[in-house]
Amino acid sequence: MSSRLRLLLELDRADVRRARSLARAVGKPVVRIANRHTTVSVERATLRLAGLSGADHERVPWVNHLVDAVREGVGLEHGVTLPVWDALRRGQAPDLLTLAQKASSRSVDFRIPEGKDATAAAKQSRTAVAAGIRQVDRQRAARERLVKRHGDPEQRPWIYLIVATGDIYEDIPQAQAAAREGADVIAVIRSTGQSLLDYVPEGATREGYAGTYATQENFRLMRAALDETSKEVGRYIRLTNYASGLCMPEIATLAGLERLDMMLNDSMYGILFRDINPIRTFVDQRFSRQIHARAGIIINTGEDNYLTTSDAVEAAHTVTVSQLLNEYFAKEAGLEDWQLGLGHAFEINPDLRDSFRMELAHALLARTLFPDAPLKWMPPTKHMTGDVFRGNLLDGFFNLVGALTGQGILLVGMMTEAVVTPWISDRDIALQNVRYVLNAAGGLTEDFHPPRDGFIQTRARQVLTEAIDLLQQISDEPGKAPLLEAIADGTFGEMKRPATAGKGLDGVVERADGYDNPAITLLESAEPARSRTKSGNEEGATR
Repeated sequence: MSSRLRLLLELDRADVRRARSLARAVGKPVVRIANRHTTVSVERATLRLAGLSGADHERVPWVNHLVDAVREGVGLEHGVTLPVWDALRRGQAPDLLTLAQKASSRSVDFRIPEGKDATAAAKQSRTAVAAGIRQVDRQRAARERLVKRHGDPEQRPWIYLIVATGDIYEDIPQAQAAAREGADVIAVIRSTGQSLLDYVPEGATREGYAGTYATQENFRLMRAALDETSKEVGRYIRLTNYASGLCMPEIATLAGLERLDMMLNDSMYGILFRDINPIRTFVDQRFSRQIHARAGIIINTGEDNYLTTSDAVEAAHTVTVSQLLNEYFAKEAGLEDWQLGLGHAFEINPDLRDSFRMELAHALLARTLFPDAPLKWMPPTKHMTGDVFRGNLLDGFFNLVGALTGQGILLVGMMTEAVVTPWISDRDIALQNVRYVLNAAGGLTEDFHPPRDGFIQTRARQVLTEAIDLLQQISDEPGKAPLLEAIADGTFGEMKRPATAGKGLDGVVERADGYDNPAITLLESAEPARSRTKSGNEEGATR
């Protein structure tokens, strides 16, 4: 981020420090809760790192069978790996897959090993899981080589476009065509409702509704196709999917194994808009972000969703609060600034006087608070009416704000967004709009500086003040985890989600003394990553 852009807003440094301090104070109790619990998805993700994959004839994954059998037999309070590798050592099965198959019919006698047996089981499970983490490391290194070979897009922000037909074999040619027309990031949106499945579908899929299922094979197919297109267009094309919902840790793990580059990863989205239990989701999010940190994946957060249920002017400060909390949770899990695709959106009612100036103020506030993060700027959807001419104009204004404020990731807006599923021709027109704005106005950051006491600076400072007040209000909530109380009270997105309810609560397990998870141990004890060459990922929004 250039020093000139850093100075576009003149924020009180004491206010910025106070905002981060409050976010840290609000976030810490949630991290402590995450460290005291595990979930069925965390344990399944650990088995996936150890190499267990596939499903039975009814498409139930073997990781689900094995975790369920262990939980039924001895519980998950000590983790899944101790009883599993103890069973392997005792000859219950010759390998992990066979053990899972036998466990599916409850033909395995599990126990919690003690003493030397526990030490041996822990050692063997760590060796198995380490092999998966080495594969994640290899994929990160492969990305760096390919970025160096093919290059990055010449401009910032990166142009991000969604492809989602439901059929992975239809998605692939559409994604390749989009890359040829200028898209830098391809997002394969998930099939409706997948976030509520407590298992990850297996294999290539062709039957998704309003999206394509996130599976390991679909990840592999799309990544391979975009690698071919990267060679063709002379720049590395990034691939995005969604690590959210009940299988957040598993999907994050599969993304690391198959070299995805970005993942939507935000517990608040699942809590507020899918009614997933808050504790389940915060536990899953922490593990997911540890995987993303290791894999060099950029996360995208979902603050834009708040503005679909709340007024974008009145609730602007809740977006800032969530961005600050997401920054804290991400860095605590090991992510670096260049991996923080914090979300915000262009959702103010366009009929409101000075709507564009307020949008500009909000975007500048985010950019100033997070100068080294590749922010993800989301297009208008709430106030799209089906008038394609008006919609294309709104998208042009949205693109202009993205260029003017140095956003890192610009999601392409469609003039038919939120009205119908966009046609391929709609995407072409939308990409033309983006290309024109970035080419014609991409350097405006050098010329633009809002006056200190003008409308834009004043509005930004107001939003920051309101964010600090809200963080203080949350920190004053009674109880050991005030953020959970605030979520239960409907503070974010006007959705009330208590910690004692929600989907997936039955998959949360409190850890016992002696809990062992070799994946978490390896991720937390790993030495700092070696210094990597600037591959574009690390630069964030630098132009």
